[in-house]
Amino acid sequence: MKKAGNLFLVLFMMIFLSVLSPADETLPKAELPVLTTSAGQSQDVTTLNIICEEAGIGYDYCDVPTADMLSDGVGLGDRESEEGFHVEVNTDLNTYPQGTPYKTIIFAIGASLKGMGASGLTVESEIKRLEEIIDTCKKQNIFIIAVHAGGTSRRGAPGSDNERMIDAVAPFADFIIVTADSNKDKRFNTIAEEKGIPLKEIEYALEMVDVFKEMFN
Repeated sequence: MKKAGNLFLVLFMMIFLSVLSPADETLPKAELPVLTTSAGQSQDVTTLNIICEEAGIGYDYCDVPTADMLSDGVGLGDRESEEGFHVEVNTDLNTYPQGTPYKTIIFAIGASLKGMGASGLTVESEIKRLEEIIDTCKKQNIFIIAVHAGGTSRRGAPGSDNERMIDAVAPFADFIIVTADSNKDKRFNTIAEEKGIPLKEIEYALEMVDVFKEMFN
């Protein structure tokens, strides 16, 4: 009888702990087609695109898409790259023909004055562009993923260029992914808790490969 009682206690504790275990967190599901872009024109978006490729996710990319381009869907209205403006169409057009509405947008957050200057942008005009894109996403029910993987080099004091890019995107995201080195002050946790946004903190940027594989499965 004592052995049976101990077995019952062990089973109860296993079930109890499994309910509380953070390892059981569920990632939100995201749908294709997807557009990747930058919030602040740093090179962190290159890392994001490589991660999508490693995860086997076809994507469209534009460094400075407008709200109209986003609304044009897959292929971004058949626009071509030019000086200060870059477009890549890597979406599977057999599955998602040109003009198919985007279901997801992924922002790589990180400010670069050099990058913004090359695109003819100021901090203010970049923030205005981001506000217009996010407004379009909300109207068209496009799932927003905010990624910050630039580490401490892409952070700063309140009011700095990097922090303003975080302010422009993260509070309006549907999901936030951040590396531990980008979140030492737990600012993204504060945003997530205040806005009710699910957050995934990872140790290294490449861990996003598995995260994306699960999200876009």
